Amino acid sequence: MRSILAFYEIDRAYGGPEEGGWFYDTGTFVRAIALHFDERTAIDAMQRANRLLARLQHHRTPVSSVTYSGGRYRAFVFSGLPPARFPAERPRYA
Repeated sequence: MRSILAFYEIDRAYGGPEEGGWFYDTGTFVRAIALHFDERTAIDAMQRANRLLARLQHHRTPVSSVTYSGGRYRAFVFSGLPPARFPAERPRYA
């Protein structure tokens, strides 16, 4: 099975006013980085990329901050083509 390693710019979106307001994580596709034919190597590469990104972005405002204005990235692995954004549908409050 093939796995694609991709970078996403991450953000938070306002979910709604229930329970005093809630937010959910979102991501916008930036670029595909690598194609792996072994799932374990793809996961290892994703973990290495996220550790490096954490070190490079330590000075940036956290996504959970109200002053966050973009610029944080994360790596994700997909078994098919990476989606343009996630989540595909806006979550509903349960």
